[in-house]
Amino acid sequence: MSPAVIRAVAIMGPVAVLLVAARVRPPGESRVAAAILATAWNLLTLCAVNAVALGTGWWGFHAEGAVVGGVPADLLLGWALLWGAVPALAAPRAPIVLTAALLAWLDLALMPLAGPVVVLGPRWLTGEAAAIVLGLVPGLLLARWTEERRRPAARATFQVALASGLGLALPIALTGVWRHPTWVLALSAQALAVPTVLGLAAVREFAVAGGGTPLPYDPPVRLVTGGPYAYVRNPMQVSMTAGYLVLATLDVAFLAAAAVAFAYGAGLAAWHEGEQLERRHGAAWRAYRREVRAWLPRPRPAAMPPASIYVAASCGQCSQVGAWIVRRAPVALRVVPAETHPRGLRRVTYERDDGVRAEGVAALAQALTHIHLGWALVGWLLLLPGVRWFVQLCLDALGAGPRVLPEGVRS
Repeated sequence: MSPAVIRAVAIMGPVAVLLVAARVRPPGESRVAAAILATAWNLLTLCAVNAVALGTGWWGFHAEGAVVGGVPADLLLGWALLWGAVPALAAPRAPIVLTAALLAWLDLALMPLAGPVVVLGPRWLTGEAAAIVLGLVPGLLLARWTEERRRPAARATFQVALASGLGLALPIALTGVWRHPTWVLALSAQALAVPTVLGLAAVREFAVAGGGTPLPYDPPVRLVTGGPYAYVRNPMQVSMTAGYLVLATLDVAFLAAAAVAFAYGAGLAAWHEGEQLERRHGAAWRAYRREVRAWLPRPRPAAMPPASIYVAASCGQCSQVGAWIVRRAPVALRVVPAETHPRGLRRVTYERDDGVRAEGVAALAQALTHIHLGWALVGWLLLLPGVRWFVQLCLDALGAGPRVLPEGVRS
């Protein structure tokens, strides 16, 4: 079979299946989101697997034209569609184990038939196993959770990985900015940390408070006004644009990326998402929009859901922490003696009216987000999973661990 036919079939085959599936069973919003995310996940992981394959000799390619990083773009996209969008649209309810087994078997059968475009090495099955484990199976899980609107935290984590890989790691690799001196990269990484923390905090708020993700087709089910959204209306777009501006100091090509990110956020995203929010939340959305600016963060939060932080008055260290918070006049936050809580608390506890609850370091981090933008950035950094765990471990080791309130103190 000629290379042109192989490459045409590789891309047109999955596209034809998708068109038929969409015609027979028009997808709803959640199914479209599932197809997009599963395809994007496989595209990212297959880029990585193919890069390793070319270096280790698992397989190689003989192709001319439309080749990116040594990989034919049509084969890569067709592969991502076959493992991502095709099962999400054509067999959304099929058992994941069965779907994975069928697609893995199909791939094992087609890879040897793709010669001379694909040249298999003696250990190509190792690369195939890596692609299945890293791309196919997680992509199927992501599609199923998105379709069924389950596991918002896991879905949001996948999307963070996708945005980091496709929007940050891949452009950095292609532009070669990583070749700059170490001290330059270190300074850039520190500057990049601020918009990164803002963006991660916004994604976390979507998942924890809103029960959704940043993807427009997989939005939160509740209006999110806490966390970064109490300071700026578009924290993710602000984060992305600011991040590209930082990278533009290393390569001017990132200026174009920043311009595109800003144009998308201020244009299409503002129009589309604003229309959706108006339809879903009405007056609540309009009131929030009046309070919080779209691109310029406020120094102090607005529209923050009311919250309480419970601090033990009978504990000297704890009461000092509570007094420190009060002196900073937090917005929409009450400092309440833990002894008045109806449940027996053992750590400092934060409870917000929209259902967000946290204990220990996470509770103090949430309280910081009620003060001003500087302390909020510290709080969002502390809320990152690895950071939160490490800081809590250190504080527990220093004697600030859970404690039982004395009998007769609780009311």
